[in-house]
Amino acid sequence: MPAFSTVMWVLGAVVLFFFLWFVGTGMLRSTTTPLPPPPPEGELRKVNLRYRCSICGVEMRLTMATAEDPAPPRHCGDDMDLTAPIYE
Repeated sequence: MPAFSTVMWVLGAVVLFFFLWFVGTGMLRSTTTPLPPPPPEGELRKVNLRYRCSICGVEMRLTMATAEDPAPPRHCGDDMDLTAPIYE
């Protein structure tokens, strides 16, 4: 009869094998699933845009919009300029 430690090592190896197998196949399946369709026009979508007023320097962050590329907001009577995020 094999020693208790040998049985535990084999049992641990089998459990680890199945754990890695299920995690690996889950990761591969997640890469093949298509993206969900975009929401209908008019519903809010998540966006991450930052704007700056060229006249007074006020900055604004837009996080929800009805379109993926919304028109820039107006400040000081003029359209704000789209800026790149500094720390991302």
